[in-house]
Amino acid sequence: MSVTIKDIAKHAGVSYSTVSKALRDSPLVKKPTKTKILKIAEELGYQPNVAARSLVQKKSFTIGVAWPSVERVAPSILITKINDLLEEHSYTTLLSINKLESAIATFNRFQVDAILVFGETEEEINNLKIQSTVPILYYGIEQHSSFPTIDVNRRLAIKIAVDYLQTICHQHIAFIGDLSSTDPMQKDKLLGFLEAMGIERPSDSPEFIVPTNGLEVHDGYLAAKSLLSSNKQVTAIVSGSYDLTRGILRAASEIGLTIPTDLSIISYDNIPQAENLDVRLTTVGVPITRIAQHISQTLLTIIEGETAENSIILEPELSIVDSCAPLP
Repeated sequence: MSVTIKDIAKHAGVSYSTVSKALRDSPLVKKPTKTKILKIAEELGYQPNVAARSLVQKKSFTIGVAWPSVERVAPSILITKINDLLEEHSYTTLLSINKLESAIATFNRFQVDAILVFGETEEEINNLKIQSTVPILYYGIEQHSSFPTIDVNRRLAIKIAVDYLQTICHQHIAFIGDLSSTDPMQKDKLLGFLEAMGIERPSDSPEFIVPTNGLEVHDGYLAAKSLLSSNKQVTAIVSGSYDLTRGILRAASEIGLTIPTDLSIISYDNIPQAENLDVRLTTVGVPITRIAQHISQTLLTIIEGETAENSIILEPELSIVDSCAPLP
């Protein structure tokens, strides 16, 4: 026999409505009472009737996520943190790695309460023809989206990284990243590097701008192996992502370079995992927890039918630890 709210109310010695409010985390219930009710609910093995709740509140309590990759570390950490924050509000996330139009169409059929779209290529966003009856939040480059957007100032992040390396006397600084024109977020990082270095075009300094064929660890390894084997002038590298940096560290180790004595590295992606490698990484970017908080709060805002800011641009931070050292 399933446990009901009335059973919890009887054990807690409170009204049915008080239990209902406590389970919805209502501020109308005092914290000691709420804690007591939640403890009793857990002890009794209470499972909420999602279908009944959905009928009453006219919500599915699900959020669809159009997901670009299940392989890269930083996006996976971000969606995990977003999911944790949404779970606190009783929401479930549904992930789709299908093409963008297909994912949105599916989520509309499932009648999710909102859709979170992670940065796709410019072409996919600009050519999106499907009409969604569900509100959409976009995480990516603001000017490429007609939806409410949360963006990160990636260009400024890379400029901050280069500026810091220059203040500690590095001049021969290389950039390793995916320079494909189809990914606007990666292109923004390259523009930041060019501006900080005073370079007009990548072709003006090809020996210090190294394109990769993707954003996986092996892509970073191949790019760094080629760069460090052929260009002995390089004393510092700015990396376009955490996964690329892991490959760069492997290549440097194979060549016999010590970090940071022989080579300083700053990695894009401000995530806690950067401190778990053999060398704790100096990182630049918006802390991933802050990104997750802004995304989850904005999703809840648009679900409630409130007006969200059309564009939220988050400013980056530089976290200096072990992978950088001044050039003698």
